[in-house]
Amino acid sequence: MKRASHPAADELTLVAAMAALSDPIRIGLVRVLSDGRERGWGELRAPVAKSTLSHHLKVLRDAGITRTRQEGTRCYVTLRRTDLDRRFPGLLDAVLAAAEGEDVGDQVGLAGHR
Repeated sequence: MKRASHPAADELTLVAAMAALSDPIRIGLVRVLSDGRERGWGELRAPVAKSTLSHHLKVLRDAGITRTRQEGTRCYVTLRRTDLDRRFPGLLDAVLAAAEGEDVGDQVGLAGHR
């Protein structure tokens, strides 16, 4: 399995972060991950095909929004909250608050949760 690469914290760009956060599915994924817990890809649910969900996770990873860790054949994802808050203070909180207020990303969740 190919090891995922992540941009260093000082390489994160506002343009890449905003582009990654411009999709409701990706905002939903960030909302799910905002509790700070690492999640297995199999736990994540969205109204898209698995290949499309994988694409959205890759976009978030490539922008430095998330970190992916592989363990055997399983992949786990976490939100890079500390890196994002250092690089772009207040951005993540503003996006999450606006998304909650507008119900953006509500269709994304965890397996077994509503």
